[in-house]
Formats: sequence, C-alpha cells, structure tokens
Amino acid sequence: MPLRLDARAPGFAEAFAALVADRREEDAGVSADVARIIAEVRARGYAAVAELTARFDGVDLAAGGIEIGRDERAAAAARVTPETRAALHLAADRIGMFHVEQLPKGHDAVDGSGIRAGWRWTPVERAGLYVPGGRAAYPSSVLMNALPAKVAGVRELVMVTPTPGGELNPLVMLAAEIAGVDRVFRIGGAQAVAALAYGVAPVPACDVIVGPGNAWVAEAKRQLYGVVGIDMVAGPSEILVIADASADPAHVAADLLSQAEHDPVAQSILITDSATLAGAVAAEVERLLPGLASAATARASWARFGTIITVADIMDTVPLADALAAEHLELMLADPEPLFRAIRHAGSIFLGHRTPEAIGDYLGGPNHVLPTGRRARFASGLGVLNFMKRTTFLDSSRGFDAVADAAATLADAEGLPAHALSVRIRS
Repeated sequence: MPLRLDARAPGFAEAFAALVADRREEDAGVSADVARIIAEVRARGYAAVAELTARFDGVDLAAGGIEIGRDERAAAAARVTPETRAALHLAADRIGMFHVEQLPKGHDAVDGSGIRAGWRWTPVERAGLYVPGGRAAYPSSVLMNALPAKVAGVRELVMVTPTPGGELNPLVMLAAEIAGVDRVFRIGGAQAVAALAYGVAPVPACDVIVGPGNAWVAEAKRQLYGVVGIDMVAGPSEILVIADASADPAHVAADLLSQAEHDPVAQSILITDSATLAGAVAAEVERLLPGLASAATARASWARFGTIITVADIMDTVPLADALAAEHLELMLADPEPLFRAIRHAGSIFLGHRTPEAIGDYLGGPNHVLPTGRRARFASGLGVLNFMKRTTFLDSSRGFDAVADAAATLADAEGLPAHALSVRIRS
C-alpha cells in the first residue's frame, strides 16, 4: 500500500523528512562494480568491451561487429509503421523548434576605459549519446538527446545502445536517422560509457556524454566526469502531482502510474487539499492497474514508494514541493498559476488538467532528460547549453593605462611579484 500522510497530523514533519531523504538509489556495490568495469576498459580497450557485451547482453561483437552500419540501421527503421514514423517526425520538429530558442548569444563590448571584453559560445566537437535498451528502448530519448546537440552545432553525434539478444529496435534506429546521429554502436552499460569517454577503436572518444540509463550507467558517468563532460547523474524516475478538488481522480491516477511503470523504484506522489480526491485517486489506481501490461512494475513501485499527502490549503504544498524538487511536477488545479509562480524547484512543470507529463515525454518541446533525486534544486534538464561552452575574451590594448597601476598593486598585495612585473614592464 502507498504511504498516506496528513500534514496536520503529529509526526508529519519527521515522516516527510524521511520521504525527502530517501534517494531510492543503488547501494555502494554498484560503485565498486562500475570502477572495475571502467578500469578493465581503460586497460584492455576493445577486448574488455567485447567480453562485457557478450556477458551482459548476449551479443558477440566478433560476429556482428560493434558498429551498426547505415544499411542495417535503415533496414530496421523501414519496419516502422507510417503512423509511428509521422509521430516521430512531429516530435522531432517540435523538440527542435523548442531548443532553437535556447541558443545563447555572445557579448562583445568596449567600456569607458577602452577595454574590450566579452564572451562567445562554441559547441563541443563530438557528443556521445546513451540510449537505454534494457527494460525498454526509448526512441524519444534519441530525439531528446540528439536534437539539442544538433541545434548547438556539434559536429559528430555518436550513439551507443545495448541490443540484448542482438535485436535492433526499429524505432530507435528511425529516431537516430531523423535526429541526424552519425554513428551507432551496439554496446551498453558502464562499458559503453567508458568506451565513449576514453575512445576504444572504432568507438571515438567524446567530449560530452549524455542520456539516461540504469544505475550502472549513471554511476559510470559520475566516475568519468572530468574525463568528459556529462549532462547529469540521474536516478530513478519520479513525479509529484499537486491536485485540488477540480481534478479528475482517474486522470491523476493515470499520471501517477505513468511514472510508476518505468521502474520498481520509480516514485509517484500526490499532494492534495481534498481528502475526497485522495481516497478516489487511491481507488482509481487500483482500478486501472490490472489493465496495464506494465502492471507488475507499476504495482511494485506504487506499493513501495507511492505516497499520498493531504494538506489544509493548496498553498501549503509550496514548501513541500520545493523540498522534494521533483523531476516532474504536475499542477492539476483549477488555477495553477499561483503555485507555478511560487514553486522554485522542479525539473519540469506541467500546467493544468490537460497537460499530462506524457506529452512532455514525447513531443511537448521541453526536454525529458531531467534531474532526479532532488537535484532540481541546483540542476536543469538537458538543453543546448549542455553541448556548448562559453569562452571569455579580453583586449586591454587601448585601456591598459587605465587599469595597470591597480592590477600591479593587487599583485603586490597577493605576494605575486611576477604578476606585478608582467604589468609594470609594459608601462
């Protein structure tokens, strides 16, 4: 049964604090396993990747090759139905248009002293895209990872995706074609992340690695940060729905289950000021669950991590939402604007009764690669800036005399005489 809490009841603060503190992430054993895999790939290169791929995915790279050629990709993509193909193209168009608006502008100006200063933005050379292929394969993840990189101007996109049993996912291959992915490799897990980071011929070394994955993938990205850039360290999926009496209980239940079906350790939370709605949603979850093909996963998630919280007033949800800093936040309210303006921390916010998070997963426009585990307090979802870097520049040729004495004085104060000399020698 899901956890039921009442914000007005004794002991709520302690129970809620425990809920916030529960990260639902893997134990330290994952970290040690990943460290060993990374060390193996770094030491033995392709041989280690091939052995690990055979062990975990049942794929013999010697037989089929590590790279999925364009003809093989095209043949798989051709199996996608026209209806689904059209939907993927629509999604790509909408995602691309949204991310174009994120392109940053540079700055170049001369101040009153005659000093020119500013910054410019440039893309990374090569990006690695990780696309899951275990519990489920997501073509939407291909679009969400690749299109911001394309908009940023990345020259080469390299995708890795596990192919358990050797089978290619036609939807993933089509999405890669639509998004302009340059090369695709049939590897996954921590070994694939290490191959992208270090370069394991024929897999080229990348500058940035992005994309969701399981605990081993997330941990590999964390350990390799610094060797490469990463988007974020992501944990299990989560949704927070804030709803009032105007919400349809069946809609709320369906949205909670849309996250619960991702993984047994996904989390779905409802906060409401209506005890009647709280009870009705709990009943609707039980009614809808048996009809889902993903019922086993969704039920496990809901039973272990599902939560329903009742509050006295809907505005009382603001500090609770900010403390949870959920990956997905739905505001299923008669008027969502007051809470939308008040809440500061969330990966992505979905406004109103007709904006289910699932629209955002596929073709709303905003990216669905989002911070989890309360990281929305300091991190943002994937975007164009993940594939770009800002370089500042300075030209003090004309304004040197206006600032030289002060610069040398500060260098003296810090005990750095060569710094002071490099200024005074030009005076």
